[in-house]
Amino acid sequence: MSNIIISSTPYRISFAGGMSDIPEYYNKYDGYVISTTINKYIYIVVHKWDEDKFKLSYSNSEEVDSVDDIKHPIIRECLKYMCITEPMEISSFGSVKGSSGLGSSSAFTVGLLNALYKYLKKPVNRYTLAEDACKIEIDTLGEPIGKQDQYIASYGGFNGITFTKDKVFMNPISINTDTLSLLNNNLMMFSTGIRRKSGNILSKIDITKSSDYIGLIKSIAYDMSTDLTNNKTKTFGKHLFNAWECKSKISGISNTEIDDMYNKSLNNGALGGKILGAGGGGYLLLYCEEKFQDKVRLALCDYNELKFKFEDYGSKIIYEE
Repeated sequence: MSNIIISSTPYRISFAGGMSDIPEYYNKYDGYVISTTINKYIYIVVHKWDEDKFKLSYSNSEEVDSVDDIKHPIIRECLKYMCITEPMEISSFGSVKGSSGLGSSSAFTVGLLNALYKYLKKPVNRYTLAEDACKIEIDTLGEPIGKQDQYIASYGGFNGITFTKDKVFMNPISINTDTLSLLNNNLMMFSTGIRRKSGNILSKIDITKSSDYIGLIKSIAYDMSTDLTNNKTKTFGKHLFNAWECKSKISGISNTEIDDMYNKSLNNGALGGKILGAGGGGYLLLYCEEKFQDKVRLALCDYNELKFKFEDYGSKIIYEE
C-alpha cells in the first residue's frame, strides 16, 4: 500500500442529450450525450496512518471506528467496494461547490475510486473506473441518475457518449484547434445561486411520459455532433436553444428565476443556453459571441460568472508517496 495518494478529477459540462443516459430510457431506446470536462477539479487525498479510526474531511468531518459507521454514503460504499477495513484518512476539496450541475458527485466517486485503486496498487482502466462508480452510485446507493457523469469524469475530453442496454461507448468528437478555441471563447457560465441534488430533481420526473422530449433532445445532440465534426459553430447556440426549449417543458427543470436569467441573456445577445445538470438550479451555460458578452455580464450582474477552459484529461493521480 502507498502512504499518500492524491487524485485530480475534472468537473464536466453537458451540451445536449441529457436524461437519455438514464437506464430507464437507454434500456429501451439507446442514449446519446455530448459532454466535455473543464479545468475545474475535485481533489481527493488518501492517507495511510497509524490511528485506529477513520478520519474524513469533506464539507463535514468525521472520525469513526469502522467503515459501517461512516455517514458519507459515497466514501462508505467505495471503501466497502474496495474491501478496505484498515483505518485511513480521506480528505477532499474542489474548485466548485457541490450540487451545482457540474457532475461533482460522480467526479468525487471516480476520483476516490481512482485514489483507492492506486493506494492498493491495483491497476484499473478508465472503463472499469467509470463502471465501478456507476455501480456504487446507481446500483448500491439507488441514485436515480444517469451514467454520463461517471464516464466523462473518468475519460475526460470532448465526447459523444452512446448508452446501450449492454455497454457505454465513448466517441471523442474531432474538432480542429481553431474551432474548439472559438467554441470555448463563445461559452459563458453563471451561477444561479441555487444548489440542489440532481437525484432529487430526477426522482420526480416520469421518464416514460417524458420520453418524446428526451428523444428530441437526443436528436439535437446528434445534429450538434455532426456540425462540430464539420467544424461548424454558428449552429451551436441554436442547438442549445432548441434543446433547452424541449427540456424546459419537463416538470421541475426550470423555474421563474432561471427563466428570467435566460430571457435577459437572450435579449442581450446570447444565442442559446441551458441549465447544466438535472435542472432546477446550478449553473446557466450560455453561447454568446464575444462582442455581446459584456452586455450579458451587465444584464446578469447579480450572478457570479465562472470562467473555464475545456480539459482534455479525465481523472488522474497527481501525487504518490
